[in-house]
Amino acid sequence: MLVLLALCLVGFAQPSPLPSKHLKPDRIQATSDNEDTWLSVPEIITKYGYPCEEYHITTPDNYILTLHRIPHGKNSKVTPSEVAYLQHGILSSSADWIISGPSKGLAYVLADEGYDVWMGNARGNKLSRNHTYLNPNTSDEFWDFSWHEIGYYDLPAMIDFVLEKTNKDSLFHIGHSQGTTTFYVMMSMRPDYNAKVKAHFSLAPIGFMNHMTSPLMHIIAFWQKPMGLLLNLIGIREFLPSNDFMSLGGNILCGDDSLTQVLCTNALFAICGFSPKEMNGTLLPIMSGHTPAGASTKQFLHYAQEINSGHFRRYDYGMVGNLQKYGSIWAPDYDLKKITAPVYIHYSNNDWLSGKTDVDRLYSGLANVQGKFLVAEDSFNHLDYVFGIRARELVYNKVISLMKRH
Repeated sequence: MLVLLALCLVGFAQPSPLPSKHLKPDRIQATSDNEDTWLSVPEIITKYGYPCEEYHITTPDNYILTLHRIPHGKNSKVTPSEVAYLQHGILSSSADWIISGPSKGLAYVLADEGYDVWMGNARGNKLSRNHTYLNPNTSDEFWDFSWHEIGYYDLPAMIDFVLEKTNKDSLFHIGHSQGTTTFYVMMSMRPDYNAKVKAHFSLAPIGFMNHMTSPLMHIIAFWQKPMGLLLNLIGIREFLPSNDFMSLGGNILCGDDSLTQVLCTNALFAICGFSPKEMNGTLLPIMSGHTPAGASTKQFLHYAQEINSGHFRRYDYGMVGNLQKYGSIWAPDYDLKKITAPVYIHYSNNDWLSGKTDVDRLYSGLANVQGKFLVAEDSFNHLDYVFGIRARELVYNKVISLMKRH
């Protein structure tokens, strides 16, 4: 089993031959009826009549990140006074918030509701796969990060840039999946950022994970230690990088007219929970053009450690490594009591990655949690928060109503 998993990782973890902005869309366009599959995030946004701005910032440890902004709604010319910052999950990008289309994608919904919307991109995804001196295609050092570094370096850098650009003191933060994990990392490690967040909204929160039920993550967790050793030995650092071959294959296999589309939906269900009521099959080829967006293998190994340990803590380097890095044989837990910004948790019964027991434990550990809201649909899964047919009705409208309290 370990060898099989390693071979799969080797097959999917080769460096992208071209950066995403240089993909050759004609190879993808020929298999897709929807141009949103191969358009860039700014091109999709402006196609639907919304304004879009793109920025590039450098973190203190020299990673170059991409930010996207929708400064106001489609039918407005005035930049709103309130700022909403959105942070994607693992293997994702800012595209998550817009590919469902106007009136459905959260970024559009918030812009039309009167918010200045910003979307971050974490290091290592196809839009932030850059560094001032490290080459992601050849440097192991580039990929030596987990979601801890995203929370400690990337998220504060992007928030500081947004606040400076908008001349604001604070903003709303909305995270999905890993986008919630990195928020909790930032706030517990750098508590001064509590003052910069007006309120945080956790969609499918992930902190504790030892009660999650995803078969894929159980496999990764079971083989975590030997897999980590093997991946280091053979030099595999990048997991599921985005490239034109994967986008092309996704369009062929997952298109509306493809007999194999059901395999694509079932593959997603097997990871995140079965949710046929919320699955929009038409979105699958578009999703395949933007997801997976790439990540480090260390991000997945860190989550595997969370599953095995039952803790929400920093990366475990083993007894010797921990002594060198932390001065203790154990990796330190994140102190949730340092998170004093208002937090609203949104969870669902059919989320195989964010289990109710783990959500309850997170809820009880936070210092200023304002509410815990169960999605009123039993089949709602982990990905439905961004791609679900009724995500606006079941989640976004509630989030916006809570935002208006502040």
